[in-house]
Amino acid sequence: MQNNLEQSNRVFFEVRDYECDMQGIVNNAVYQNYLEHARHQFIKSKGLDFAEITKQGINLVLIKAELEYKRSLKSSDTFYIQTTVERTSKLKFAFHQTVHRIADDQLMLKATMTVTSTTPEGRPIVFEQVHLLLD
Repeated sequence: MQNNLEQSNRVFFEVRDYECDMQGIVNNAVYQNYLEHARHQFIKSKGLDFAEITKQGINLVLIKAELEYKRSLKSSDTFYIQTTVERTSKLKFAFHQTVHRIADDQLMLKATMTVTSTTPEGRPIVFEQVHLLLD
């Protein structure tokens, strides 16, 4: 039984046929979409609104994506993405994400997605609310 913190950091999905390639497995690029949606849901679960953050003149920008594929998801597989956040510097923080197939809780992918915050003009800015993501 997972504690409430672990549950709140999970987003559940089901693989759709059109997300698979000719080999019958989820195309590698599709995982980036899954991970992005899970990050946005994680931010929302912490009481923040991604669109509102942007309206405030803060752009949360992905600057590095590290994906380690372990196994392949297939059509109709159900899975969840577990997300945690770590501050790595004053301007950067990393989302650590894992993809697990629900049927056997098999680890399918590990990812570290490094994000920074910028002004709309692209200048670095401190995202003061990052502490809400770390709780």
